[in-house]
Amino acid sequence: MTLANITKDISYEAVAPDDFESMLELDRYGARSTAFDKIISATHDHFWDPLDKKYIDFDTPWDMETQSLVPDDMIMSLNTDYVSNHLKDPRERTRFINEMTLWQFSSILHGEQGALNLSASLCHVLKDQGAQEYAANQTREEARHVTAFAKYIKARWGRPRPCGQALQTLLVEIISSPEVYKKIIGMQMLVEGLAMGAFASFYQTLKDPVGKQLMQLVMTDEAFHHKFGKIWADRTVPKLSEEERNMVEDWAAHCFQSLLFNMGSPTQQAAVYRDFGLDPDKVIEGLRALQTDEKRRERMKGATNIFRVLIKTLLNAGLITDRTRAFYGFYVNMDELKAEGERMVGDDIAEEGIKYLQAVNFRNRTSANLIAAE
Repeated sequence: MTLANITKDISYEAVAPDDFESMLELDRYGARSTAFDKIISATHDHFWDPLDKKYIDFDTPWDMETQSLVPDDMIMSLNTDYVSNHLKDPRERTRFINEMTLWQFSSILHGEQGALNLSASLCHVLKDQGAQEYAANQTREEARHVTAFAKYIKARWGRPRPCGQALQTLLVEIISSPEVYKKIIGMQMLVEGLAMGAFASFYQTLKDPVGKQLMQLVMTDEAFHHKFGKIWADRTVPKLSEEERNMVEDWAAHCFQSLLFNMGSPTQQAAVYRDFGLDPDKVIEGLRALQTDEKRRERMKGATNIFRVLIKTLLNAGLITDRTRAFYGFYVNMDELKAEGERMVGDDIAEEGIKYLQAVNFRNRTSANLIAAE
């Protein structure tokens, strides 16, 4: 084992992407880990098809000219005097809210594409059959997420916005990395954790029933993807040497900072501001003023805040120690977070979604059986 691989459990043993010969080893076929069996066998419980209207109908109308998709307070820049005063006209304000929401949905779409490619890349390197089968399952599920978000964006806006440079750089870095731990922490824990927080937030605030339903359906899958990273953390983090732990912890902080910049930096949305005749520099100035009155930090304390969920994911995985505690402590009260336990705000939403899918899929199977019996 080299330091770069940091393989502490045989379930996560990996080979080079071009080392197909290792996949043909005879002993490998008889050494399948059971660590991922529950996640794999539960796949049918949360099956859904974005192309089937009995699960979700993207043709349901929504007036984008007069109906904002989210409340005003979900758009941070609208809290600044500069942006608020500039957008006095109700229709223009609605259009601005919906365009800022498009930027967020586009980031989610690009993230889902990254998750699809990363999951597929894990199929080439994970040697354990169980881990490989799980990765193949996730690849299939991420593919339907890409389809679903692409269809929703097409139905509401027509076309997505480009990927923010910070997110694009991070996704390329994670997917192309030869180190499996970077893939798992970067995608399965950080990007998936960010997604669960974002989906929970949107589920509770989206006014569009179709968008709300989309969030819940995707969360039924993401809750299981998150567990893959948690299994890795439980089996790996306690066995790390100090040098390895520092490497892993620093990588997690690097990924967090990249995601924070992508979602929270107004420079990433500069094109949107310019489209509305706003000076991005003045928007930045207004947002900095908000930071001084603690409004940003207060928003960070919300239970569905995406970065709160993300930090809690890292804390529960043991990837925040005294070395990095102060870095994350700027955004949340770490003691409060620890006292909450491992339960996530998105867990309840996902569980309700799974119950809904089980009912729909049960009816589908019953109908199919009746047809087959005739």
